[in-house]
Order: sequence, then structure tokens, then C-alpha cells
Amino acid sequence: MSRAGQPAEASDLIDIDELIAAYYDRKPDASVPEQRVVFGTSGHRGSALTTSFNEDHILATTQAIVDYRNGQGIAGPLFLGRDTHGLSLPAERSAIEVLVANGVDVRTDSRDSWVPTPALSHAILTYNRGRADDDPGRSDGIVVTPSHNPPRDGGFKYNPPNGGPADTDATSWIADRANELIAGGLEGVRRTPFKDLDADAIGEYDFRDVYVRDLANIIDVEAIARAGVRIGADPLGGASVEYWALIAEVYGLDLTVVNPEVDPTWRFMTLDWDEKIRMDPSSPSAMAALVARRHEYDLLTGNDADADRHGIVTPDAGLMNPNHYLAVAIDYLYAHRPNWRADAGVGKTLVSSMIIDRVAASLGRTLVEVPVGFKWFVPGLLDGSIAFGGEESAGASFLRFDGSIWTTDKDGILLCLLASEILAVTGKTPSQRYAELEAEFGASVYQRVDAPASKAQKAALAQLSPDAVTATELAGEPITAKLSHAPGNGAAIGGLKVVTEHAWFAARPSGTEDVYKLYAESLRGEDHLREVQAEARSVVSAALGDA
Repeated sequence: MSRAGQPAEASDLIDIDELIAAYYDRKPDASVPEQRVVFGTSGHRGSALTTSFNEDHILATTQAIVDYRNGQGIAGPLFLGRDTHGLSLPAERSAIEVLVANGVDVRTDSRDSWVPTPALSHAILTYNRGRADDDPGRSDGIVVTPSHNPPRDGGFKYNPPNGGPADTDATSWIADRANELIAGGLEGVRRTPFKDLDADAIGEYDFRDVYVRDLANIIDVEAIARAGVRIGADPLGGASVEYWALIAEVYGLDLTVVNPEVDPTWRFMTLDWDEKIRMDPSSPSAMAALVARRHEYDLLTGNDADADRHGIVTPDAGLMNPNHYLAVAIDYLYAHRPNWRADAGVGKTLVSSMIIDRVAASLGRTLVEVPVGFKWFVPGLLDGSIAFGGEESAGASFLRFDGSIWTTDKDGILLCLLASEILAVTGKTPSQRYAELEAEFGASVYQRVDAPASKAQKAALAQLSPDAVTATELAGEPITAKLSHAPGNGAAIGGLKVVTEHAWFAARPSGTEDVYKLYAESLRGEDHLREVQAEARSVVSAALGDA
């Protein structure tokens, strides 16, 4: 019997001392692919226990970032933050050793506490406001987090001066340079041992206070307070824990931090779908304890370890599907933000729900469909040509009331607060509003599944041409589009999407595992979705037959 959704047991917990010892003791071999620095959509991730996230990785990657910013003419402060994973503090200290030795003006949290990803993006953009794109005084940042990954993992992500996730050109250069340094025995890495640093060598920044007090410029916190919305916020043991406490205090909200505990083993979690501990606020299994309390509050919310993802729990529906909530958020925001540009589009990843397409059309807004990865929304958010960018994996951000930039990285705290604003202003929970949208546009059935794929097959899938699909119908409907590039920006999607009037599927290779991800949606029910998935597998198998 599966233990998914059941409380973690002692046998599920990692040994933190063993993990940290491995961080310092194990030395990666750059000739072993699994031990190299590899940047996915959100930085380099791995575990010290598998020699994929160790001291040498962080020393080399930090030096590579220093070299990169020097080459880009970036000489302003570098904001540095960490989440609550066991490897995050050791990695932050390793990074500081290199940054200070290289003369970088590094600024860490003034409380020596945790920093959510959106607060770091907010700090970069706040500092850079009004600066030209070629101003050498621009700031950038590093956030030490593997996001929602299990407790054994570490993560290291670079955010350039635009405040968002670094693009592929930057991350490829940084990874190549880091691996070169590891292969060379770290020769070329400048480093000052942490114990030898002067007290004034590291700058400080109050990430929490600046971020929280600015929320009134993007969320109608007064409406939430007036309506007396009873909010239960669960940080899931992550970096947002102290942020929620200050939000309640500053804005006088009826907000309870339902679990203020921070523990790097995450012993208080319920197990995810694969019986691993994972802080995914969009997972019914990981959120099971919170869903069980849904009748105690008007709304319950969850965030992952770095608070760039959101989960919304309502009394009437339990945990909302991320796609459903994105549709409601878009429907509400574009009707309640009169100072946004009239031509500002709606940003979505191409594996997000068709309901979003229909909501955007009903609002008279242009749909901007981009590949997977929040980095694709950064230019549009910066110039205001899109006012909202959202991913199917429960990550989104949007503009301030006045239409100016807030963050260019995902903001789970923001999207959780928006759910309360929606309830306060409309009198309906987001799930109640979604039921109305489905009644108008059709009932969505959506699923993502993973299927085995060799490295050769993954490479072939990433290069697949629409011409490889010879079928003219999908599950009984004429195919209306075959896409290898995103309609919103022309960028390669690294896979394939096939669309009909009431359904679609997309297949793309995983960046970290030997699987491909198959996304599918139907507005004609479960049986039709199964047909779509079955035919999608046949299409992909035929296309990959020789790989």
C-alpha cells in the first residue's frame, strides 16, 4: 500500500550531520557526468551524498559567477540569500568565501535568516530601479535553494540584474567555467576562509522588511483586513515562515502561521506521491495535512522551501489544481487592475491549461505562450507588455497596481495573498470562481505523466520537427497546430506540442532524469483525455523510433 499522503516516519529522515560532512568530504570528478555542474531551469541542483552538490561545486560555481559578472561589466552589490535546506547554510558560506576574496560587495540577510526567492528578486529590482542596462553599478544575486526538492538536496541559482532566472547563455557559460575550475583542482578560485573574514567584510540587507512593507503596492491588503478573511499560512518549513508572521503584524490580518516549525529533515511533512519528502505545495500528497484542516479557515495556503511556488486550499474544494488557480487569478487581476496597460498580454507556459486561453480571449487580452521556464516571462514583465506570467507548476508573478515591475521570478507569497484578496473583494473563494469559469468554457481534465526515455531519445525529442507528426487527427478531432516553437516568442520548446479544438498534448525531455514528460489536457472528460494520452504516446514513440 502506498504511503503517499501519510506522515513521514523516522526511516524517511536524512542524517543532517552525515549530509553536511559529505558536503565537505566528497570531491567531485568533472569527468563524471553526474558529478559536473549542470544548470537546469532553476540553477544547479544535487546532493552531497551523491557527490553532485559539494563544497568544490559551490566554490567553482561562485568563482564562475564572479568571472561572468566581470565580463558583463556588473560591479554593483550581489544579494545573497538561502532557504532552509540542510545544505543551504554551508553553501552560502562557501559562496561568501569566494565573493569576498574577489572583492565583491556581497549583501546577506541582516537577520542572518532565510530569504525567499521572490524577496531576492525584489531586492535586485529595487536596487536597480532607474539604472541603465549598461550601468556598471547594477546589482545581481544568488539564491541558495533546490526549491521543493527533498531534504538531501542542495541548489544554487544565479539571478542577473534583470532579477529573474539567468538565461541559457549565462548558465551555460557559468557551468562550463565551473567545471573547468573543478577539473583544474580549483586553481583560479580565490577564497578567504569564513573564519578569517572581518565583521565588516559582508554587507547586510533587510530582505524581509523591504519586501513585506512593499506588498501594499501590489495587493489590496486593506480589503483583506476589512473583510476579516481568516487565513492559515503554512510555510511547509520553508523560507517564508518569518515573512508570514510580519505580514500579519504589519497589515493587521487575521492570519495564522499554522506550522512555524523549521527542521532540515522536514519530519512534519506528509510524503509525496513517490513516498519521498518533498515540499511541493501543488501536490495533494505533500499538502495532505493542510487539506485536512480546510474547514478551520476561510483559506489555507502553502509555499515550498524558497517560496516561489504557491498552493491554495479552500473549504469547498480542498487543494486547487495550479492550472485552475492561474485561470482565476488572471480572470480577477485583469478586471481589477485599471492602471495596467490596456494592451498588456497574459503570459503562460505552453503546457498550462486551455482554460487560460479562453479566459484571456474573454478579457480581450493577447495570449503570450512561451516555453517552460519562468525566464521567458522576464522581458515582458520588465517592459509591461505582459502583466501576468504563470507556470503550470504553481509559479507566477504579476505587476504592481501602477503597472510597474514587482519581481521577475516566481512569487508564491504574492499568489497566496491574491487568493485572499479575491475572496475579500468578490465574496467567492477562488475554487468557487473556477467552477463558474468551467461552466462557461468547459471542464478541464489535465495530467502530466513521465515515461522512460534514453539520453539519445531525449536528445531526439528536444529536436523533434512538427513534420515528424504525420497524423491529421488526435482523439477524434482534427489537429489544428503542431508546434516545436512557442507562439508567444518563437523560442524552441525543446519538444513538441499538438493541439485540437478541445485538447492538446506536449512532450518534452526531462533535464535531470531519463524520462520525458507528457502533458495532456481535454475539455471533453477523463475518457477523452485517456485517448489523447494513448495517441500521444504512439506519436512520440513513432517519432523516436530510431533514436
